[in-house]
Amino acid sequence: MTEYGRGYGSEPWHPEDPLYGDQGSSGGQAQQPQWDGQPAPRYPQQQADPYAQQHYDGGWDTQGGQLPYEPYDPYGQQQPPVDPYSGTSPDYYATPDAYPPPQPQHLRQQQYQQQQPPHPQQQNPQQTEPHYGEGDGAGDDWRAEPEPREPEPEHAFFAGGDDDDHDGNEPREQRRAGRERRGKKNKKRRSGTACLVVALVFAGAVGTVGYFGYDFFMAHFGSAPDYEGEGSGDVQVDIPDGSTLSDMGQILQREGVIKSVGAFTEAAGDKSLQAGTYSLRKQMSAASAIELMLDPKSRNGLTIREGLRSADVYKLIDTKLHLKKGTTEGVAESQAKNLGLPSWANNSSKLKDPLEGFLYPSTYSVGGKTKPAAVLKQMVARANQVYTKYDLEGNARKLKLDSPMQLLTVASLTQAEGKYKHDFVKVARVVYNRLKPDNTETYGLLDFDSTVNYAKSQSTLDTGSVDNLRNFNDPYNTYKFKGLPPGPIGNPGEVALKSAIAPEKGNWYYFVSINPEKTLFAVTNEEHERNRRIYEKEQEKNKQ
Repeated sequence: MTEYGRGYGSEPWHPEDPLYGDQGSSGGQAQQPQWDGQPAPRYPQQQADPYAQQHYDGGWDTQGGQLPYEPYDPYGQQQPPVDPYSGTSPDYYATPDAYPPPQPQHLRQQQYQQQQPPHPQQQNPQQTEPHYGEGDGAGDDWRAEPEPREPEPEHAFFAGGDDDDHDGNEPREQRRAGRERRGKKNKKRRSGTACLVVALVFAGAVGTVGYFGYDFFMAHFGSAPDYEGEGSGDVQVDIPDGSTLSDMGQILQREGVIKSVGAFTEAAGDKSLQAGTYSLRKQMSAASAIELMLDPKSRNGLTIREGLRSADVYKLIDTKLHLKKGTTEGVAESQAKNLGLPSWANNSSKLKDPLEGFLYPSTYSVGGKTKPAAVLKQMVARANQVYTKYDLEGNARKLKLDSPMQLLTVASLTQAEGKYKHDFVKVARVVYNRLKPDNTETYGLLDFDSTVNYAKSQSTLDTGSVDNLRNFNDPYNTYKFKGLPPGPIGNPGEVALKSAIAPEKGNWYYFVSINPEKTLFAVTNEEHERNRRIYEKEQEKNKQ
């Protein structure tokens, strides 16, 4: 309990309180104490304390009389009496002065300085106003709403203003208005910056979408980039076998011939372009490049078909270069060792032509001033490229052949004997089956008319009777000599080469082609004879 009271609210009277009432000797009903005319405490919550014997000037008031002034009412303001037993207290908050309107802080400070009350003993009690908010809590106005707190001024650095735009002596209203104006300016500046950032982001997004959209549109709906005209200069381009139209376009674009693959494929349409080596020009329009690749006269191209013999290739070169007949053949015979043949090429004296099988079928660039040796080198180089790709040396060992030259020879036989490419894998199997020394059908003999025709430098179906063929003494005669001939009998293409490397499995020893869609294969000679009769009937129908 503090000096000024018991704290918030009054406590109930205890029955043992001497002023509570006379309990009597029997503990009966206590007599209620009567009010002695003492003034009530200044604070509404503070009830008169019967235990407190008021002390003043070192003396005690034992007669219950009125002191010169209330020691707890320093301003001498007497309050209405309080009935401690009525349970009610005067309402000190019902007056207008109980809730004075809030005043600005600077005005309250000025008023406080001007109206600072004097010492309680010198102050006129009649001029004293009720004072709230003082003390240690017994008389605090805890129900009053807190006064609105004035917002602290924002520093110019954070407000975006200038610290030197005022001297600090203006009225608060002017400073507040200035802060509001600066805040609005700062908001405008921040809004402008945000708008600028959004605009830049939007512009970047639009640009990105526009770029890729244009790319997509041009790829799907627009024309592909293309050069104009027929180009200039000279460049040789090698188109590998099996290249698609798109592959060709990529090669030509890489070599600087055309501007885009799209323009090339669009210009080509459904035209058929062959693999080979072409003499073209730089920065040609796609249409001009295709025209040059299709027209042998304009492109100076020389096409070697699959299975063509070397002797026939020499003739084509002579004709293309307007040379005397036999010129290229003489160059091939005298310069064979200088044309780039692989190390495993057979140098046997039994070979009719050391270049046979190495003049790879393709299209080559042959200009009017090109030398025969240069053309032959191109062909040999092309053959080496393909044979390395298919690893003739490794595959020859897998097939238990003596050398890659033998594998190349099997491919040439497959190319010559097989009439249709879809039959090549079975024809290659027939070659390998007949090479078996233990076979009882041909006894290790190939018995191929194609080898006899090559030996005789002819091409005919009427090679004579078997008895006459067995008497023909030539190392390429497979009716008389077992095993493979000394070397290839032509220049096989890629399909025949792959069939020789991976033939289809089977026990066939014979075959005969009835028509382009049908080739009959047989295991025994009797079955083969039946197939031959079918073939003869088919030929008779075609003659009628």
